[in-house]
Amino acid sequence: MAKQNLPRSLSSSRRDRRDFLRSAGLGATALAMPFPVWQDFLRGASMGIVVHSYASRWHSKAGSQKFPAFTDAISLMEHCKSIGAGGIQVTVGGWSSDFGAKVRTKREELDMYLEGSIALPQDLGKVPDFEREVIIAKESGASILRTACLSGRRYTNFTSKEDFLMFKENAIRSIELAEPIMRKHKMKLAVENHKDWTAQELKQIIQSVGSEWVGVTLDFGNNVSFMENPMEVIQTLAPCAFSTHVKDMGVQNYSDGFLLSEVALGEGIVDLRTAVEICRKHNPAINFNLEMITRDPLEIPVLTESYWTTFEHLSGLDVCKMQRKLDENQFKGELPRVAGLSQEEQLAFEESNILECLQYSRESLKL
Repeated sequence: MAKQNLPRSLSSSRRDRRDFLRSAGLGATALAMPFPVWQDFLRGASMGIVVHSYASRWHSKAGSQKFPAFTDAISLMEHCKSIGAGGIQVTVGGWSSDFGAKVRTKREELDMYLEGSIALPQDLGKVPDFEREVIIAKESGASILRTACLSGRRYTNFTSKEDFLMFKENAIRSIELAEPIMRKHKMKLAVENHKDWTAQELKQIIQSVGSEWVGVTLDFGNNVSFMENPMEVIQTLAPCAFSTHVKDMGVQNYSDGFLLSEVALGEGIVDLRTAVEICRKHNPAINFNLEMITRDPLEIPVLTESYWTTFEHLSGLDVCKMQRKLDENQFKGELPRVAGLSQEEQLAFEESNILECLQYSRESLKL
C-alpha cells in the first residue's frame, strides 16, 4: 500500500491496530481509556452526531469486537451518549410505531435530542407513507426532520441544463407535497444544501414555499464543491436554518481542479467559531450536528467544461476569488484517506476523528 493512500495518522500499512490507535492522537487516547474515564473525558459536550459520521460502522459487516456495528438508532444513540454527544440525527425511514416508542423511551432516559432524516414524497401517491414516517418521528421525540433533494452530486449527476431544471421542478414539487404534512403535525422540515443547490437557489426555494415549517439544514462545507465561499453560504442560509451539519473542509489542488475532504474540526478552511455565532444569532435554539465523514477525498473537477454545465451562479471574479482562497489554504500533509486500510483500521480512524471533533467542539466552540 502506497504511503500517500494512508490517513495522516498512519505511516505504514505494517503497523498493527494498537500502533495505529496510539498514533491517532486525541481519539486514540480516549479509546485507550477505561470506559468510565473515557465518558468523563468528554462529559459536557452538547454537539450531536449525524449518522453519516459513522458511515463505516452503521450496519457494518466487519464483525469488529472493538467497534461493533450500530444496528439501529438506539445502539447509535447509546454510543453517542457514551462519548459525550448531546443528540443524534438519524434516518427514520422504515420505523414501526413500536420502534419509535422504544426510541423515545431511550432518548428520554439518556436525555438526548433527536432529529430525524427523511426522504421527500416523490409524488402524490407517496404522501401517505411520508406522513406515516412524520408521525412516528414525532412520537419518538423528533421535532425537526432533515431531508435532501439529491442523493448524488449536481456536477456529476446532470449532463445538461435541461436535466437539472427538470430535477429542480420535481424537487420543489416534492417539498410542496411535504409542507402540508409538516404544517398539520407541527414538525419542521429542514432541506439540506446537499451538493444540489447553490446557497441562493436554496434560499429562493425556501422563500417561495413560504412556510414556517420548511427551512434549511445548513451544511457548513458542502458548497465549497460549488466554488462558493463557506462563510457566504452560512450567512445566506443561516436566517432560515432549523438544523446544521458541522464540518470542516480540507482542500488540495489536483490536475482537473481540487480535492475536497472533511477534516478534523479546526484544521480546514471553515471559520467554525463565526459560523456557530451566526447560526445562534438567527436561531438560538439550533442544534449543532457533527458530520465528520471519514473517506477518500472527493474530486471537484472545476477545470473541466462538464463541471459548469448547470452553473450560472458565479462571475469570473467570484471564481478567481475562491480559487485564490483555495490556493492560499491548501491542506498541509495528506488529506484523510481510507483506501488500503483494513476494515478494523477504517473503523478506528472513523472513531478517532469523531472523538477529536467532539473535543474541539467543547474546547473551542463551547458546545
